[in-house]
Amino acid sequence: MVVFAGQGDARRSMELLWRAGSAPRSAPGPKPALSVDLIVDAAIELADAEGMSALSMRAVGERLGRTAMALYTYVPSKTELIDLMCDQVFGDLRDDHDLSGGWRPALLQLAGDLWEFHLRHPWLLQVSYARPVLGPGEFRMQETVLRVLFSTGLPAGQVRRLVGALLNVVRGAVQVAAESRLALKETGLSDEDWWRARASALGELAPDLAERYPNVARLGEESSPPPPAGVSYLEHEARLSFEAGVAVLADGIEAAIASAPRSGTA
Repeated sequence: MVVFAGQGDARRSMELLWRAGSAPRSAPGPKPALSVDLIVDAAIELADAEGMSALSMRAVGERLGRTAMALYTYVPSKTELIDLMCDQVFGDLRDDHDLSGGWRPALLQLAGDLWEFHLRHPWLLQVSYARPVLGPGEFRMQETVLRVLFSTGLPAGQVRRLVGALLNVVRGAVQVAAESRLALKETGLSDEDWWRARASALGELAPDLAERYPNVARLGEESSPPPPAGVSYLEHEARLSFEAGVAVLADGIEAAIASAPRSGTA
């Protein structure tokens, strides 16, 4: 399921993101007043624990001991709520990556933070980057990434493309890791057990597999290091792919820096 941000009323969405609208009056009664922040926090907790499919205004209201109707006074619909959720978690990403040792260590640290960030909020992987949220949290996240990438000294045009390359490397690899965790939760079957059952059948049904697909067979000639305790094989492989992808991206940046024209040269 792909979710597109920015689908609600543009003016109302932007007012909520930037907290520019007037706060609604709280209803009388003994219960503590609701607020946009309380609703967004509850929605994030729900999505983190149960996934995007569990997210609804009713479910968030139940988490807060309120009805869905009580939430609509603060947030018009689930569409705007998703915008607010994305922007809030974007704003939680650390922004103090150390540049004293150069751009490469900072880039690797940033990439690692983005990996952990998406594993904490796997529902975010279902929100398309095609439509930005345009809230303060998203701008802060962009500023964080750009601070590291602009330290390479490359021009803005190249840096713009590198932002997309970095986020695509991270997002593509971490999605596999997040889906590995989800597969275990949804099916009750580990990656190892799933592969073991199918590998046995495949060996019987296609005994000449290595001869028919020699390049595929080459992948098994060098074994990977075993995953850490509590980490599935597939998640471990996704992490190794992520690290390899970021390293190759960094190598490419170094090559781009080396080939960039020097000041004062023709």
